[in-house]
Amino acid sequence: MLKDTISKFFKVDSLISNLTGFVETRVELLKIEVKEDLAKGLAQAVAYLFIAFIFALFITFLSIGLAVLIGARLGNFAGFSIVAGIYLVAGLILWFSRSDIISKLENKFSLMFTKKKQ
Repeated sequence: MLKDTISKFFKVDSLISNLTGFVETRVELLKIEVKEDLAKGLAQAVAYLFIAFIFALFITFLSIGLAVLIGARLGNFAGFSIVAGIYLVAGLILWFSRSDIISKLENKFSLMFTKKKQ
């Protein structure tokens, strides 16, 4: 009885109800914000993948054309070997500098994910 009187006096029931409603609303808002951020990130990823695909097609056809051009002057095998050698050198450079590339990408992604909405 004393407990009921004290809770009615301080309106603890309505305070708890309001606090519960507030927490539920904040959780729903957080869910919506996460969905928006996920959709935005996914849209960017799809766009970048599409651009990378088109660029890869360009590089492929350019490489074949260059190999055929070199092959016409030096022999078919030599043309494709020279182009393959260029890619081998580029791949080795990327391989040996991969830690720098990874750290730069990690920094860029962490900045992108921690950037607040303005």
